[in-house]
Amino acid sequence: MRILVQRVRRASVEIGGERFSEIGAGLLVLVGVGPDDTQEDVEYLAGKLVRLRIFNDEAGVMNLDVRQTGGKVMVVSQFTLMASTRKGNRPSYVSAAPEAVSKPLYEAFARRVGELLGESVATGRFGADMQVALVNDGPVTIWMDSKLRG
Repeated sequence: MRILVQRVRRASVEIGGERFSEIGAGLLVLVGVGPDDTQEDVEYLAGKLVRLRIFNDEAGVMNLDVRQTGGKVMVVSQFTLMASTRKGNRPSYVSAAPEAVSKPLYEAFARRVGELLGESVATGRFGADMQVALVNDGPVTIWMDSKLRG
């Protein structure tokens, strides 16, 4: 499982020209699921996400997590995070899990992040053609892969 975490001033998702969800300051998290991912990957990345210290403290040092700032979280599925560009110029998505695997794990990730935060998170709609808008704060953008644990 891969996530791309962006610290944002605000973010929103539109589907079919209608506002589906939005947040103010916090984190926009794009989620890609691989065919071998499990609930263990969900737990690992959800825990890392909510403890990720990428918000400035009073001294201007990135030392606070999203919970400490009262920030919000938006979780959006994005199978293209699993793309491989090793051969040719057209990305291959063979490393992306089929919907039967990816949808339940995406939903479990969003739910688990909400549990750890003590509040629900904003989401996109799995499989929808979404327009995601954001104002990246910093910019701070961090990529994490549950298979690359150290």
